[in-house]
Amino acid sequence: MDLWASRFSEPMDKLVKEFTSSINIDKKLYKYDIAGSIAHAKMLSQCGIIKKREAERITQALDKIKKDIERGKVDFSQKEDIHLAIEEELIKREGEIGEKLHTARSRNDQIALDERLYLRQEISEIIDLISTFQGTLLGTAEKNLKVIMPGYTHLQYAQPIFFSHHLLAYFWMLERDRERLRDCYGRVNVMPLGAGALAGTSLPIDREYVAKLLNFPKISENSLDTVSDRDYIMEFLSDVTLLMMHLSRLSEDIILWSTPLFSFIEISDTFATGSSIMPQKKNPDVAELIRGKTGRVYGSLISLLTSMKALPLSYNRDMQEDKPPLLESIEIVKTSLKLYPKMLDRIKINKENMRKAAEKGFFAATDLTDYLVEKGVSFRKAYQIIGTIVKGCLKQGKSLKELSLENYQKYSSLFQKDVFERIKLESCVFNKESAGGTGKKSLAKQIKEAREKLEIVFSG
Repeated sequence: MDLWASRFSEPMDKLVKEFTSSINIDKKLYKYDIAGSIAHAKMLSQCGIIKKREAERITQALDKIKKDIERGKVDFSQKEDIHLAIEEELIKREGEIGEKLHTARSRNDQIALDERLYLRQEISEIIDLISTFQGTLLGTAEKNLKVIMPGYTHLQYAQPIFFSHHLLAYFWMLERDRERLRDCYGRVNVMPLGAGALAGTSLPIDREYVAKLLNFPKISENSLDTVSDRDYIMEFLSDVTLLMMHLSRLSEDIILWSTPLFSFIEISDTFATGSSIMPQKKNPDVAELIRGKTGRVYGSLISLLTSMKALPLSYNRDMQEDKPPLLESIEIVKTSLKLYPKMLDRIKINKENMRKAAEKGFFAATDLTDYLVEKGVSFRKAYQIIGTIVKGCLKQGKSLKELSLENYQKYSSLFQKDVFERIKLESCVFNKESAGGTGKKSLAKQIKEAREKLEIVFSG
């Protein structure tokens, strides 16, 4: 029988019962629901609302229910949601004492508590996974300090850079992701229980005591806002949307670099698949699926934003739809972050192919422009001179290093023998010593700063 059956004259339609049930999704929250219920029972006893012995029996029974759930001994079928499933199991075991647990609370503030407890733990785990991946990126960068590759804009070769510099770009993207999630954690870490259905309760409860038991630093301020708030979930989804966007961009680089057109890297067989018809194929499916699943996480954010956009205060059943996008996104994010360090750690880097690609084209054009600027030519004038030289080279089928000093001096008398040193591949990479640049010293400083970031994380 439904808990509210006493109010209704007819039983709920079977299809309605199936349609409104969320147990198949929210059963994942069982341990958080039980933790919240134990804290709530202790508070009811502390405040004299139920007897101490009753709270002890409730607590002991809930502990046993938790263990039985983990052993697969509790049947959740035909239940509406995880809250009622656990409460009904408690009542079945403890009778009238179990009926006292729901005193001074509603499923509205109960689910808010469960989700905050759950998300608090998941954010911590995701932050740890990000840190681990950052360590892999940094380690790979440190192992390949001398590797030079083409740097691109518009997917066109622009200037040569260190491969390590390229990898560290993702380190700093992930650092911002980590910072955003840490910031989000603070808004998740607020205790909602005690808001009741929407108005609080007339019973003499102690919300601060529950917060202390559950390690919340503060309680929510407004009961209406408490039960209708899902900002913290949408903020989290927004943060992991950006995180997945970064992983998707890295995936695109991995996919491109592994193609025969680039041949910069080779993905380990353990992180690739073959074709059902073409026996020669080796496909970067892990990277492609991470790129593809990014769209699922984007959809989760939009789904919840759309559900929430026109809801009047306070709680509405629409909000039950917050769990599918949240749970799925967390699964995608955590799996992606677990896969990437393993995959990156086993990638073979084709250093010579990267170097050969970096030596193509007119990679030194910008450096030649700077060369003239250093000799007093205005930037725009220098730009025009080098553009004209490149155009001439294209007509003659020559590269910049194939031009003689005499050829250079036809365009400007300021060119001297030192120009040939300036257009060497190493020179074009080593001399980018502006803060954050790809230069040798700048790269070493960047790696030192990245290492210090991780040391703080792992020591903390």
